[in-house]
Amino acid sequence: MSVVYIVEDDEALARELQRLLKLQGYEALVCDNFPHAAQGALAAGADCVLLDLSLPGADGHAICRSIREQSSVPIIVVTSSESEFDEVLALGLGANDYVTKPYRPAALLARVAVQLRAGATGAGDTLGYGGVTLDVARGTVSFAAKGAPACGATSPQAISPDPAHPCSAELTRNEQRILQLLMSDPGRIFTRQEIMCDLWESDAFIDDNTLTVNVTRLRRTLSSIGAPEDFIKTRRGVGYYL
Repeated sequence: MSVVYIVEDDEALARELQRLLKLQGYEALVCDNFPHAAQGALAAGADCVLLDLSLPGADGHAICRSIREQSSVPIIVVTSSESEFDEVLALGLGANDYVTKPYRPAALLARVAVQLRAGATGAGDTLGYGGVTLDVARGTVSFAAKGAPACGATSPQAISPDPAHPCSAELTRNEQRILQLLMSDPGRIFTRQEIMCDLWESDAFIDDNTLTVNVTRLRRTLSSIGAPEDFIKTRRGVGYYL
C-alpha cells in the first residue's frame, strides 16, 4: 500500500485529504510537527508527499529542499500561493508538481497517482501484472501465459519484438496512459474522473463517452495478444480496475 504524507496546516483540509486518499486505497498520514516535516516524511517511508508552503514555524521551500537532498520521493506542492516565483522556486528545489488551491479533489488524486506511477516505473520502465507486461519506454504491451494464442492469430496489430514474450502490440498514447495508471496499483478502482484527469489533465469539458471508447480500444488491443477478456474490469458507475 502506497504511503502519502500530508504536510498541511489547515487541519480540516488535511483530514479531508486523508479521508479521500484512504478511500482510494492509500495509507495517508498527516504531519503534526512542521519543523520536523522532512524527517517525518522520510521516517514514514512516504511514497508521495503533499506539501503546503505556508506553514507555522516552518518554511515549505526549506522542507522541500531537505526532503529532496535525502530522497527522490515525489513531492506535490499544494498551496494557495499563485506566485510564479514560488512555483519556479519549488520546482527548482525538487518538487515534482505544483497545485494551487482551491483544486478539484479528483484532479489532485490523479496527480498523486501519476507521481506514484512514475516512481514505480522509474527502474526499468516496465510494469507487469497477470502475465501482461507494459514496456513504458517502447510503448508496447505483451502477454505471456500458458496456452496464449500465437502472435497475430487474432489481430494483424500484434507483433513479436521480444522472443521472451510470445505476443506484443503497440499502444496508442491514450491506451498506454490508461494501462499504465491501472497497472500502477492493481486491485484499486480508478474512478472515471481520475482517469480522465490523467489523460487530459482536466476533468472538465470532456465527453464521458470518449473515455469509454479509449478503454474499449485498449481492451481490444489486449485481446489481440491473448490477454484475458476480463483483464480490465469495470465497476459500474465508478470506474475501472485490474
